[in-house]
Amino acid sequence: MFEDKETETFFTVVHMFQRSAMANLGLLEHPAGGLQFNFSEAKDIIDILRMLQNKTKGNLDASADAMLKGVISELQMQFMQAPKRKKRMEEEEANMENLRQTFENPREGPVEDVSNEE
Repeated sequence: MFEDKETETFFTVVHMFQRSAMANLGLLEHPAGGLQFNFSEAKDIIDILRMLQNKTKGNLDASADAMLKGVISELQMQFMQAPKRKKRMEEEEANMENLRQTFENPREGPVEDVSNEE
């Protein structure tokens, strides 16, 4: 699949950074467990990949260059969408907690009035 061992190693390094960024953007399970959001860590990783792109400019074959550009582009897009994803996840967790409380203790759980007593 790869032209040589160095290209394979380069891909492995980029892939390690990519997975780490994705874990910090809530796209993959974090090594510490569960989905986590650490935007500053994700930004640092994207910056490292961009630095790597700048430092290797002109020294990569076309496929490695395209792969690196694609990874950076995808991570940047996911970085921009991550705050919305985090907010939706937090809202879903809050809704699930309300539902859980309602079923565990219905007398004290949230109540919705559905009567039409006008």
